Amino acid sequence: MFTGLVEEVGRIQTISKSGEAMVLGISGSVVLGDLKIGDSVSVNGVCLTAIQIGTKDFKVDVMPETFRSSNLKELRSGSRVNLERAMAASGRFGGHIVQGHVDGTGTIRGVTSDQNAVVFEIEPKNKTLFKYILLKGSITIDGISLTVAQRTGDTFAVSIIPHTLSETALQGKREGDTVNVECDILGKYVEQLLSYRGAVEAEGVEEAPLSLDYLAKHGFA
Repeated sequence: MFTGLVEEVGRIQTISKSGEAMVLGISGSVVLGDLKIGDSVSVNGVCLTAIQIGTKDFKVDVMPETFRSSNLKELRSGSRVNLERAMAASGRFGGHIVQGHVDGTGTIRGVTSDQNAVVFEIEPKNKTLFKYILLKGSITIDGISLTVAQRTGDTFAVSIIPHTLSETALQGKREGDTVNVECDILGKYVEQLLSYRGAVEAEGVEEAPLSLDYLAKHGFA
């Protein structure tokens, strides 16, 4: 699990491809401090496993499913990536719950200034993600824990403070670029519970999907 607080920006050193499978070699310094083989590392918001560790870099495997559902397939030698080690149980939880399980990608439709902030307008490739995107709710963009500042029918926007922009690879993103999007896990769990069609076997109670209407009808809400 991660917090979405990027520890450093690394660079892609090597890319080895075999179809839709890849091995990435990534330079770093901070994340190498206590990184061990088998540890999880968030790379642009994607949870990957360290398979080889050097003095100035490490390598990770990218499987086909991750290749297809993220922007890692667009990386080139020299590309900047956001890096974060898995959260330590003893650390402060400064961001929000981030799994590193990307829900899909989005396209940057606009980058504008708002006094001391920079606003990124993003259009998700999969429009069904909007049910998890709430105004003032949490969202992860390329591994960065952010807050939804605006929401329209086709896009949403996040507002970036100068520190976040300067300390992440987002500073190099432009209109038309692709970013990884991970929605807040809490909404997904709620949706799963409300859509669960379990066997409700009680006298006088029909088997039905769990919903707010169902709970209200039976005195639970």
